[in-house]
Amino acid sequence: MDYILDTHILIWAIDDDPRLSKEVRNIIADEDNNIYFSALSIMEVGIKHKKNPSAMDWSGKELYEDCLEAGYYTLPMKPKHAIFMDDLKLKEGSFAGGDPFDRGLIAQAKQEGMILLSHDRIMEYYDEPCICMV
Repeated sequence: MDYILDTHILIWAIDDDPRLSKEVRNIIADEDNNIYFSALSIMEVGIKHKKNPSAMDWSGKELYEDCLEAGYYTLPMKPKHAIFMDDLKLKEGSFAGGDPFDRGLIAQAKQEGMILLSHDRIMEYYDEPCICMV
């Protein structure tokens, strides 16, 4: 199975953070699974690091290198992903803040037939079966 990690899950995995669930640890450890990280996550981390280095330890480059070292696969942001962001479905009566990084990750997962692993409660507002809350 192909999985893409939401940015915070990616950071927790690289940092071996105790907030990373056993479920996610097992998914990552399973050699039958392919674990991807998005160029969007690298951009998001780079922006946050530039704004406040004490709140975001990694630069985008450092996170990128750590992800490659961990054996994760890179998923670039493609035009088809950006276009598909407009077609994401919300659950009836829900409002999602429209975070472009969240929307981009969901679009990538859906377009590429992947499962997006997230712990971000805002993801629950989306009516997209590619999102797995962990």
